[in-house]
Amino acid sequence: MNELLPIKIKPNPKTIQNLVFGVILVALFLLVCKLFAPFFTILLWSIFLFVIINPLHKRITKNIDFSKRKGKFIKSIFAGLFSIGTAVLVLIPILFVLSQVTHQIMELVNTARSTFHENPAMLQQVLERFSEFISEISADQVKISAAEIQQRLLSLLNSGIDNILNFSKSIALNISGFLLSLVFMLFCLFFFYLDGAYLSSLVLNNFPIKEEYLATLVKKFMDIIKNLFLGYIMVAIVQAVLAYIIFVIFRIHGAMVFACLTFICVFIPMFGGAIIWLPIGVSIILSGEPVRGVLFLIFSGVFISLLDNIFRPLFLQDRIQLHPLIIFFAIMGGVSAYGFNGIILGPMAVILFLTVLDLFLTEHHIEHKNPIAGSASRQVSGEKPTVTDNESNG
Repeated sequence: MNELLPIKIKPNPKTIQNLVFGVILVALFLLVCKLFAPFFTILLWSIFLFVIINPLHKRITKNIDFSKRKGKFIKSIFAGLFSIGTAVLVLIPILFVLSQVTHQIMELVNTARSTFHENPAMLQQVLERFSEFISEISADQVKISAAEIQQRLLSLLNSGIDNILNFSKSIALNISGFLLSLVFMLFCLFFFYLDGAYLSSLVLNNFPIKEEYLATLVKKFMDIIKNLFLGYIMVAIVQAVLAYIIFVIFRIHGAMVFACLTFICVFIPMFGGAIIWLPIGVSIILSGEPVRGVLFLIFSGVFISLLDNIFRPLFLQDRIQLHPLIIFFAIMGGVSAYGFNGIILGPMAVILFLTVLDLFLTEHHIEHKNPIAGSASRQVSGEKPTVTDNESNG
């Protein structure tokens, strides 16, 4: 029998070339990501603020002819004013809230610690009742004495003061880094307002996907940012402000602290801000002021929690038709994975994933129903949108 000769496969030079270019492209992409990684937070929040404020900027400057030299100069002036104004609009409330929260937390901790020392008999009675309550609801499985509870509370208060002092020191030590980040944010916002259309087209025009799909993703990205701000962050801010006003009217100590906690809790489905105002109202009633406590509960229920059902649909207008539970876990998961940036990145990742999945199923002609308003399949099946300067610039 004749021996079978080995078949020699001649490599395709074009395939090798594409493979090499692919490896180089991936390597350079990773290098670029590493270069921009230290500035990711600055870029993220600069883009977020730019998308929110840019419609106002465009409305004010729409009648200015930027093709002439005078127009270009005016454009630079407006870009500088808007970048500084955007930073100030965000910075002043944040600094005010931080200073008030730190001060009020110190007051609350000091008040609680002095109460422990000045009213030992009353405190001992309350702790004994609490110890009995814990024993009853746990069927005698959990037994903890009033003395142990008092010792742990004192330890917690002391550690709380130490943590606040350490936090204040860390802020003072990192003030230079904060100012540097603020300068970078101003720098980014200035060029976003000045050359936003050019910068966005520079990135978008090099994506190797269909133009109509790219336009869909850009539109969805803009909608996510605007609707997250209006439907969730803005609603939470309104509820926190109303909570602060109500807490001040009813003379609640640490009003700013509880208002900030309300801002966090309104993202929790079903319960929302009631996690904060309900125990406060009950404690007022139990302290011997039933009328004040009932009025506080009524005002809080109407002006904090009930308005959530009015403002959120009004701002969202069914643009994000995701279940609140999904949004809640997206935000919580995002915060867990990315810190404060997760407030935006969590919901954005979920909604963009569903949008890309919808585009994939549409491309392969698989019948499905898109759970998000503004279905990509409806957009793609109709007129093919293009990525214009207006879309890419928000």
